[in-house]
Amino acid sequence: MNNITKARRSFLRNLGISALSLPFLDSWNTANASDLDKHFNRFGELDNEDFWFGIQQAYTTSPNIINLNNGGVSPQPQIVQDTFEKYNRLSNEAPSYFMWRILDQGREALRESLAQLAGCSADELAINRNATEALGTVIMGIPLKKGDEVVLSRWDYPNMINAWKWREKRDGIKLVWVDHPNTSEDDSELANRYIEKFSSKTKVVHITHLINWNGQVLPVAKIALEARKRNILSISDSAHSFAHLNFKMPDLEVDFCGTSLHKWLCAPFGSGLLYVKKERIADLAPLFPGEKPESDDIKKFETLGTRSFPTELAVGRALDFHNGIGSERKFNRLHQLKTYWTSEVTKTDGISVTTPKSETHSGAIALVSMEGVKPSEIDQKLFKNYGIHTVAIEWENISGVRITPHVYTTFSDLDKLIEGLQTIRKEA
Repeated sequence: MNNITKARRSFLRNLGISALSLPFLDSWNTANASDLDKHFNRFGELDNEDFWFGIQQAYTTSPNIINLNNGGVSPQPQIVQDTFEKYNRLSNEAPSYFMWRILDQGREALRESLAQLAGCSADELAINRNATEALGTVIMGIPLKKGDEVVLSRWDYPNMINAWKWREKRDGIKLVWVDHPNTSEDDSELANRYIEKFSSKTKVVHITHLINWNGQVLPVAKIALEARKRNILSISDSAHSFAHLNFKMPDLEVDFCGTSLHKWLCAPFGSGLLYVKKERIADLAPLFPGEKPESDDIKKFETLGTRSFPTELAVGRALDFHNGIGSERKFNRLHQLKTYWTSEVTKTDGISVTTPKSETHSGAIALVSMEGVKPSEIDQKLFKNYGIHTVAIEWENISGVRITPHVYTTFSDLDKLIEGLQTIRKEA
């Protein structure tokens, strides 16, 4: 069975609706499947630039802006946008009928498809709106008492840090901070930064899988396994690693994991995923309690009231697109793009990249800095003179410009980036 056929069947499963009972939906699916044929089969499935040009053509990104800030949020392929818009129009024909009686049937099939990509059981996955909501559910829902300690890093995402600070203020827990003096490719060193903070009072360790500021990948499993030996719960913030790095949820060895699907999966904005190990579900309190907040049913974390069903159905289409490329091929391409531009600009004196080089410790994200030039100045000049959109980073001891290509990024885009950085350095 080829990828196109798999993608078609996957999307039909995602709907969770019989094509015989709803022929009008089936006709839409067939039309979108032909789009897959056009985008994935146009140049064959060879790993060459023709293939990646076909992928680039599947997006509707601006021809006037080179978007290298995909670390913020990623664009959606045309077929994902079309799927969302079609089901949004359908919902507006009779909202309570089509949303609750028809489209709501698709969630369980979508959960199964997401579980296949995540490599876990479907009854361990809750579908929500973003990593902040997923991880906020965990941070606020873990039972902790005054004096309990939580180990976390100053390089973690601000929303997560603020959530933990609120628990500290509300419940009297103690936050124990990991300081990262630098990036590293030494797993033992990276893990020990956390493990050395563990004590008899430690109840939770919070780990960012791929640090959004500088692209550092942490050895989550190594830390989580040591935590488990000491009966410490572990959380992975995988907002930037899911559908980016090639891994499965069980590989992380954590009890909880949250991610956004509108980043590297290129799903609709405001879509996310919460993973909770089956044996941890009952003890984790939901943010919005339903009828049975103490149950071991993963669905208790989906009590959100009215939600966007078009978004959920379009997540299924984003899964098709991702699977059409393949997780391994996608990661290899993303790392290749990062390596291409970083290896060139670091040949210029005064330009440095602090992101690790190896495939085990980095992906697409990298941080570049320049002697004598502020990150904000580099960011502004890249956009003004070359139409390149990036983001300046000033966080803790991290300073530079974050560059984040995606699968639609071309080598010619990166050649302009290289030229721009070298010119800015020369002028400085």
